[in-house]
Amino acid sequence: MIDNFSFDCAAADGPARTGVIKTPRGEIKTPAFMPVGTAGAVKAMFPEDVRATGADIVLGNTYHLMLRPGAERVASLGGLHSFMNWPHPILTDSGGFQVMSLSKLRKLTEKGVSFQSHIDGSKHMLTPERSIEVQCLLGADIQMQLDECPAIPIAHEDARESMLLSVRWAQRSKDAFEKLAKPGQALFGIVQGANYEDLRRESLDKLLEIDFPGYSVGGLAVGEGREEMFRVLEFTTPHMDAGKPRYLMGVGKPADIVGAVARGIDMFDCVLPTRSARHGQAWTNAGPVNIKNAQFADDPEPLDPSSDCPASRDYSKAYLHHLFRAGEYLAPMLLTWHNLQYYQGLMAGMRDAIAAGRFGAFVEDFKRATGEEIV
Repeated sequence: MIDNFSFDCAAADGPARTGVIKTPRGEIKTPAFMPVGTAGAVKAMFPEDVRATGADIVLGNTYHLMLRPGAERVASLGGLHSFMNWPHPILTDSGGFQVMSLSKLRKLTEKGVSFQSHIDGSKHMLTPERSIEVQCLLGADIQMQLDECPAIPIAHEDARESMLLSVRWAQRSKDAFEKLAKPGQALFGIVQGANYEDLRRESLDKLLEIDFPGYSVGGLAVGEGREEMFRVLEFTTPHMDAGKPRYLMGVGKPADIVGAVARGIDMFDCVLPTRSARHGQAWTNAGPVNIKNAQFADDPEPLDPSSDCPASRDYSKAYLHHLFRAGEYLAPMLLTWHNLQYYQGLMAGMRDAIAAGRFGAFVEDFKRATGEEIV
């Protein structure tokens, strides 16, 4: 069921690569950053403004949408694309991570995860089959297998048991997907194994046997630190199928993304640009700034005078500072817009640099401008 879904790598510069994922609802330029629309909306943004920042795809969350308003309701209203007025590609996660992190009284078994809703305490069962059913009801273009995401550190024996469970769930997810999906939709497998090289290889080998049109690296950005995350990518991505997209889930800060692209990753998502905006943090070419700091109270300069984004170009830091101090709704709206524009500009810059064979210089310029060390 993957007709009309494909990935073409246009250029590579070392492990870093740029290309295009083709779906029936549009193309996704890679490296790609997916703004997170957890409950069917990118917080504080109109869909057309999200698109204007350069986003080709957004992410929706299976757990949240199945609980409210309900996948069956969304399907009866025409699917998630119509529901949220986003006619472009959508990726949905499996819901497993949120079940583990948000739910009350969850219980993990071979069948799946039984849990109580964090909203109203109602009881639910999320199995690989139900996760795929929900994602198909939503109409997601790219879907994720249900997996277990253990925290790091974890003992090797426990990590292997968890990884093998995720592999068994991967097969069940694919079996369900083949029955329920529409042409052009795609299901990604998720590589697990904590920070153990042998387990990551074993997980990947088994997933390659099942055969997915794309592969995600899961179980990172869970507190292990940037250096350890990069170490895991260095022994994982070289063995991933070069002809299929590679997605690093839940990442991250700009330096995390640049370093992961340097190690062969194509797709990213993270709540950071939207969440940090709501707390007054702006991401800029010189690194993050807290616009609520007193130093910006009299600063007449915009965040980025050369930007095409009105939020970055047309409002002074002093005004943004005032809006946050006054508790105005416009404050997080403008800063979210700016942050998403910055993230999409970062991705476009990397795509151009890779295509031109100067990605190494791009990384050095990024390090020099931000003061970040990309190990």
